[in-house]
Amino acid sequence: MSTDGAPRRSRLLPNILGIVMLLMGLALLAGGIKLATLGGSLYYLIAGIGVGFTGVLLLQGRRSAIGLYAAVLFASTIWSLYEVGLDWWQLVPRLALWFALGVVLLLPWFRKPLLRQPAPKATAALSIAVVLAGLCALASQFTNPGEIKGELDRETANMPNTAPAMPDGDWNSYGRSAHGDRYSPLAQITPDNVSKLTPAWTYRTGDIPGPNDPGETTAENTPLKVNGMLYVCTPHSQVIALDPDTGKEIWRFDPKISTQNAPNFKGWAHMTCRGVSYHDDAAYAAASPVTDASAPAAAPTACPKRIFVPTADTRLIALNADTGKMCEDFGDKGQVDLRANIGEFTAGGYYSTSPPAVTKNLVVIGGHVTDNVSVDEPSGVIRAYDVHDGHLVWNWDSGNPDDTTPIAPGQTYTRNSPNMWSMFSVDEKNGMLYLPMGNQMPDQWGGNRTPESEKYSAGLTALDIDTGHVKWTYQFTHHDLWDMDVGGQPTLMDLKTADGVKPAVLASTKQGSIYVLNRLTGEPIVPIHEVPVPQGAVEGDRTSPTQPKSDLNFMPPVMQERDMWGVTPFDQMLCRIDFKSLRYEGPFTPPSLQGTLVYPGNFGVFDWGGLSVDPVRQVAFVNPSYMAFRSKLVPAAEVAGGPGRKSETEGVQPNKGAPYGVILEALLSPMGLPCQAPAWGYVAAVDLTTHQTIWKHKNGTVRDSSPVPIPLTMGVPSLGGTFTTASGVSFLSGTLDQYLRAYDIRNGKQLWEGRLPAGAQTTPMTYTGKDGRQYVVVVAGGHGSLGTKQGDYVMAFALPESK
Repeated sequence: MSTDGAPRRSRLLPNILGIVMLLMGLALLAGGIKLATLGGSLYYLIAGIGVGFTGVLLLQGRRSAIGLYAAVLFASTIWSLYEVGLDWWQLVPRLALWFALGVVLLLPWFRKPLLRQPAPKATAALSIAVVLAGLCALASQFTNPGEIKGELDRETANMPNTAPAMPDGDWNSYGRSAHGDRYSPLAQITPDNVSKLTPAWTYRTGDIPGPNDPGETTAENTPLKVNGMLYVCTPHSQVIALDPDTGKEIWRFDPKISTQNAPNFKGWAHMTCRGVSYHDDAAYAAASPVTDASAPAAAPTACPKRIFVPTADTRLIALNADTGKMCEDFGDKGQVDLRANIGEFTAGGYYSTSPPAVTKNLVVIGGHVTDNVSVDEPSGVIRAYDVHDGHLVWNWDSGNPDDTTPIAPGQTYTRNSPNMWSMFSVDEKNGMLYLPMGNQMPDQWGGNRTPESEKYSAGLTALDIDTGHVKWTYQFTHHDLWDMDVGGQPTLMDLKTADGVKPAVLASTKQGSIYVLNRLTGEPIVPIHEVPVPQGAVEGDRTSPTQPKSDLNFMPPVMQERDMWGVTPFDQMLCRIDFKSLRYEGPFTPPSLQGTLVYPGNFGVFDWGGLSVDPVRQVAFVNPSYMAFRSKLVPAAEVAGGPGRKSETEGVQPNKGAPYGVILEALLSPMGLPCQAPAWGYVAAVDLTTHQTIWKHKNGTVRDSSPVPIPLTMGVPSLGGTFTTASGVSFLSGTLDQYLRAYDIRNGKQLWEGRLPAGAQTTPMTYTGKDGRQYVVVVAGGHGSLGTKQGDYVMAFALPESK
C-alpha cells in the first residue's frame, strides 16, 4: 500500500487551481500584449504574468504562490482605485474574480498543502490584500457615481398651462395635446397614494409578430382617450376602440395589409404603429363660432369624428371614430394612397410609422425611409390633405422647399430628400407646424448630398400650416454622418425666462442636447454654441468643423479606455482591445474604414420618446440613455461579398450607389453585454427656468436581460417616453425590464412599480374613466430590435375602488 496517497489527494485542489490560474494568466498575457501594442493599459499584461506564475507555483506546491498572489491582488486593488475610484459596477470586473480567488487560497484545503512549514507573513499579506479589496467593495456600496441628488424647491412657478384646451380626463393626441407636452392636469393619483396602484383590466389585441415579420416588429403605441373611448393601434396597423373603464372591445378595424406574410415581408426594416390621430368637427366649431349669420353653414359629414391611421403598406385611412367604419368621403372610399408621386421603392422601404398631425382643415403626414439601403430612396416629402375629402392641399419637399403647390400628376417628388418619420407638433394659434427632421440617405456617407438636403437635415423646421411654406429652420447636426436625426416630438410651452415669458419649442436629440428655441422665430432661448469636433472624413466626403451644443444637455463625457466594462477581467480586456482598435476622438468622430466608435450611439441619448414637461412647475422630466455603437465603412467592391443586410443593425448595410456600405452594431462584449460601464439609463428632471438638472438617478434593472433574473438596479436603457401629472407623479415604462414605474417629480424618488407581462417600449398615458377613476395605461408588446419579450397586452392600472 502506498504511503503517499493522502499527500497526493491533499495536493489535488491546489493543482486544479494551479491549472486554472495558469490558463487565466496565459489568456491575460496574450490579450495584454495585444492591448499594449495598441497603446492601452499594461495592467493585463502584468497581471497575466502574476496570475500565470501563481498557477505555476501552485502546481509546484510552493508556498511562495500565496505571497505572489497577495502582491497581484494588492496591486489590482490599487490600480482599480486609481482608474475608477469607489464605483461598485466598475470594480466588479477588476476585483471580484481576484478577490474570490484570494479567499479560496486562504481556505485550509488550498493553503495547508503549500505550507509544510509555517508562513505567517505570506498568509498575513494575502489576508490583508483580501480585506483591502473587500473594504473597497463595501465602501463602493455607499457611492452613486453619475447621480445627482436634489429637490425641486417649489410647487408652482405661477405659470398657466397654455396647451390647447380639452377635458382634463382626456388624452386626445399622441403627446396628449398637439403641443407634445405629455402633461395631464389629473391629480387623483398622488405621491402619497400611488403605491396602491393595482391592475384594473388587461386586454390582448391578438396582434403578435408572425414568422415572416421583420425583426423590428414593435409595439410602440400610445393610445388616445377621447370621444368616450380608448383608441389603440397595433404593429400591423389595426385600430381597436376599447371601453376605458373595462378594456372591453367596442370595435376593431383591420386594414388587411396587402404585403402581410408575403415572402419579402421579413426583409422590411420596421413594423410599428406609434399612434393614431383624432379630429372632431364639433370641437373646431365650438372654438370658432360663426359670427356672420348670412354665412352658409358647413355641409354635414358622415364622419364628424374621425380617427386617422397610417398603414404599413403606405395608406392613410380615415375611420368613423364612433363605429370604426371607413369614412368613404375621404380620398378613395376612405383612404389616400401615399405611394402617389413617390416613385419606385422596395415594399416596406417607405411608410409612416407615426401618427399624422391634425388641424382644423388638414391632416398632415410624413414618412419613414429605410436607412442605408441606397442613394435612390423615396422622397421625405410632407403632405397635407384636406381633413374631410382627402384632396392634396400642399406638399413640402425639402429637395424643392419653395414650391408647395400640389404636385402635378405624373411628376415625382425629389428622390432621397430628408424625411420626417417622427411626430409633428402643432401651434394652431400661431398657425405653425414643427418637423423634427432626419437626413438624406445614406447615414454614414454624405459626399453627394445636395445643398437643400444639407440645409434641412437633422434639425427642426417650422412650416406655415395653411401653405406649407418654411417659417424658419434650425440645424442641430451639421453634415450628419452619425444618424443623428431628430427623433422626439418637439414640445411646445410658454417658458419663464429672465427676459419674460417666451413661446418656446424644446427639441430633445440623440446627441444629448435639448435645444430650446423661440417657436415663432427659431432663435435660441437657451444658448447654443458651435464647438470644434474631430475631422478627417473618408475620401470623397467631408466633415463640419463645428457642431452646435446647447447649454441644456445630457451629453456624456468623452469615453476613455477605463470606461470599458465586463463581467470578468477577460471580457473587459477584450472590450478595451476593441476600444483601442476603433477610431474615437470624442463625439462626432467621423466614420472610417478602420471602424469608429459612435458615442452617443445612433439609438441616442434621447430618441423618439422625447420628453415631458410640467408647464405649471416649469420642469422637464426626461429619460436619457447611454449606449455606444460602432460603425465601419466597407468599400462598395467588398459589399457584395459580405454577409448582407439582415436588419438596420445587422450585416452590411449596402448603401447602393454610394462608394461605401457600412456595418453598424452596438458595442458589445463577446458575452453580449455592453462594453461600456453602467449605468446605461437614467431618469432626470430639469428646472426649465435655470436650465439646471435638479436630480438624476439611474433607473431600471437587468432582471429581464441577464442570464440570471436578478433585479440589480444598474440603470438600463429605455426606449419610449414619459408623462407627468399635476400631482407631481411622473411615469415611464420604456426600460429593458418589464415594469411601469412612477416617480416623484420633485426629487426623483421611485414611488411604485408594476410588473408587466412583456416589454413596454412605449409611452404610457393617463385619463379619467366614466367611473371617475384615474387610469394609467401602457401597451406592453415588446421590441424586436431590443430583444424584449414580445406580446399583445394593453394594461390599465388604477387605485382601488372606494367602498
